[in-house]
Order: sequence, then C-alpha cells, then structure tokens
Amino acid sequence: MLNYLPPLNDHNLPYPDTIHPIVVHFVIAMVLFAVLCDAIGYFTGNDRLYEVSWWNLFFATISIFIAIIFGQVEAGLALPYSAVEPTLNLHTLIGWSLSGVISAITAWRYVLRSRNPKKLPLPFLGAGVLLTGLVFFQVYLGDLLVWVYGLHTVPVVEAAREGIL
Repeated sequence: MLNYLPPLNDHNLPYPDTIHPIVVHFVIAMVLFAVLCDAIGYFTGNDRLYEVSWWNLFFATISIFIAIIFGQVEAGLALPYSAVEPTLNLHTLIGWSLSGVISAITAWRYVLRSRNPKKLPLPFLGAGVLLTGLVFFQVYLGDLLVWVYGLHTVPVVEAAREGIL
C-alpha cells in the first residue's frame, strides 16, 4: 500500500512545501481581526463591526480544523529530534485546545448574536483578550518550531536522515 503514496521531497513532505502555516495564518488573522472589530465596535458604538467579527469567527472555526489536519500530517512527517519534541508536543496540545476554545467562543457569540446582534457584553471582550493571548503564545511556539528548530527545512531534514540529529 505504501507504494501508492507519493515520494517525500527535500522537506520530507509529499507536496512541495508546508501547508499548515498557510492555513493557520488565515486563522490567526481572522481571530485577531474579530477581536479587534469587537473592541472597536464596543467602544465606538458601531454595531456593524459585530457582524464582521461574527463572520471572521465563523470561518476561523472551520479553518482551524483544516489547519490542525495539515499540522498533524506535517508533524508526523517532521522527523522531530529530541530537542524539538517538547515544543512540538505543546504546540500540538495547544492547537487542539484552541480549536475547542475558538469553537466555544463562536458558539457563545452565536447565542449573543441571536439574542441581540447590536449588543456585546464586556465579559465576551475579556474572553477575546484571553483568546488573543493564547493565539500569540501558539504563534510563538510555531515560530520556535520553524525558525529555531528548523522543522521541514532542507538542512534539518538532511541532518535527520543522515542520523546527525
């Protein structure tokens, strides 16, 4: 059965380059933009921004699961060495947790939107601030995996294949 799978390239992937970062950057942008729209809408009284925020959260909720699928595949193909494993495991755990947190916040937002689309309670903004902090920490971990540990970069893949790492 393995004969039917495409061969792995220099990045140790069956496709040209990593897809997880591409999809996850959409999630990051949509979540942060949703929180920003909520804050601006709350403090300026511009309730039209709540609609913008809602749709950003909605599509971020769908997109995070796509990002996780590609993240799991690419993590499995990453040839992680012992120094990177704790960071990769924490990044994976927080990624799955973020999918639940974003889904819960989107569900909460749906209920709030159904009751009164022109009003947003202050605790919801607080949840957005906490979500922003969690997203920033996850971005930091992802940056470590690429820029410090070099996962899926050609030199690190070659070193791992040669047994140097």
